[in-house]
Amino acid sequence: MADFYYLPGSSPCRSVLMTAKAVGVELNKKLLNLQAGEHLKPEFIKINPQHTIPTLVDNGFALWESRAIQVYLVEKYGKTDSLYPKCPKKRAVINQRLYFDMGTLYQSFANYYYPQLFAKAPADPEAFKKIEAAFDFLNTFLEGQEYAAGDSLTVADIALVASVSTFEVAGFDISKYANVNKWYENAKKVTPGWDENWAGCLEFKKFFN
Repeated sequence: MADFYYLPGSSPCRSVLMTAKAVGVELNKKLLNLQAGEHLKPEFIKINPQHTIPTLVDNGFALWESRAIQVYLVEKYGKTDSLYPKCPKKRAVINQRLYFDMGTLYQSFANYYYPQLFAKAPADPEAFKKIEAAFDFLNTFLEGQEYAAGDSLTVADIALVASVSTFEVAGFDISKYANVNKWYENAKKVTPGWDENWAGCLEFKKFFN
């Protein structure tokens, strides 16, 4: 069984948990207390020199970056390729959505909320505009679409639903974006592991209370 170093409140960690559930892989979950500096211990840095979570260790093979782990789990353990199809064009669209999530959507969350949560900085209106722009883009991608990339659930949906649900518990109004809202309501029903994802969101919500 693969070891999985994580925190339940972390959006990238939750995307991996949902992907593992979707492919039917059980992970040996190892909580890593970042506030206590457990990620900076020599034994963890030896596994992951970048000392980030999530980190997967599968039979001696160590991998970090959540979206890379998602793809690895599907390619190694998926019974079919439906979550990450082999067709180059379908896969390209999924990759685009994954990179959008990493570099635009989730990044906008980190840039706006993290300084407030962890550095007690004031809210930055310019950073909030970047969130709105990211949701505008996602709303456009989802025009006439039930899923984020193609006509069925993929790792792109799983990564995005982990991010969007985190925005929800942060108090961001998703309902203003009709296509995102419709996609999100469906994703809650069809994404394996949604319940664990939501439990992690509620754990993260404590930072906002």
